[in-house]
Amino acid sequence: MSWQRRAVNAWMRYGMKPVLQCTSSPELARKSFELAAPLFCPALPFTRLLRRPAPVPLYLLSAGRTRNRQIILFLHGGAYLAGSARAYQGMLSRLSFAAGVEIAVPDYRLLQEAPFPAAFEDARAAWRYLRCTGYGADGILLAGDSAGGGLALALLAGLLAEGERPAGLIALSPWCDLTLSGASIKVNRFRDVIIPAGRMKEAVDQYLAGADPADVRASPLFAEFANPPPVLIQAGDTEVLLSDAQRMARRLEETGGAVRLSLWPDVPHVWQFMAGHLPEGQAALDEAAAFAISAFDGGLPGWGQPET
Repeated sequence: MSWQRRAVNAWMRYGMKPVLQCTSSPELARKSFELAAPLFCPALPFTRLLRRPAPVPLYLLSAGRTRNRQIILFLHGGAYLAGSARAYQGMLSRLSFAAGVEIAVPDYRLLQEAPFPAAFEDARAAWRYLRCTGYGADGILLAGDSAGGGLALALLAGLLAEGERPAGLIALSPWCDLTLSGASIKVNRFRDVIIPAGRMKEAVDQYLAGADPADVRASPLFAEFANPPPVLIQAGDTEVLLSDAQRMARRLEETGGAVRLSLWPDVPHVWQFMAGHLPEGQAALDEAAAFAISAFDGGLPGWGQPET
């Protein structure tokens, strides 16, 4: 374990988690995240962030030279109440630079603006925009973290049902089950250094606004995946969402998909976001970048079964 990981874990456990346990409103959480994000992970020098005239607010982010006609569609996390393209510049600039790929980041509607399924509909609109601007389905790789990881998986299931097959998918600590039935929510509730498990049901209720938590657009763990592309799932072994990652990997494997569940010891939820300060964060992004390159190139030698 790096000294940076020990320091980050302590800071999150004793500094951040108590704040999240008592944050009074979604809007306050959103504003706090926007202010803190550049400190967590500053963007690389010369990062480009350009807004495009899409049906949903959508930004193209890149750092360094990028490939032609290949792009990552990234859906950010934040429990459906926080997050934005600007807040994610730091992590995504590092992913873009490592993979040599431009990243499209939609600012989908948060629960303060519109309840479920607005975020899912915006994700679909971002996909359609990329397809209409000339990207082939196999030239788009889906990705997301936490709630955005679940949203990316839900989008994948919907696209596969329509005969559209992206190049692949990367899910970072994905939240795949809004029924909250994963065993790790209880087992890891005290081990997880950042997510207050006791408030997860509150976030679900605010987002769904009475909708069924088992709806596959909210909980892709229960979706059908017809001939899925290769998938990389990264998760920490002390996260309350560990069970979501493990069960999602098994679900995709059952459908015949090529999946790798990459488990990292004693790292915080979406530790990749801390790549500017945390060696393990950059190492995880490098793994994700290598996967993206291989997926776009059409070959993933040695891509095997989920790790347990």
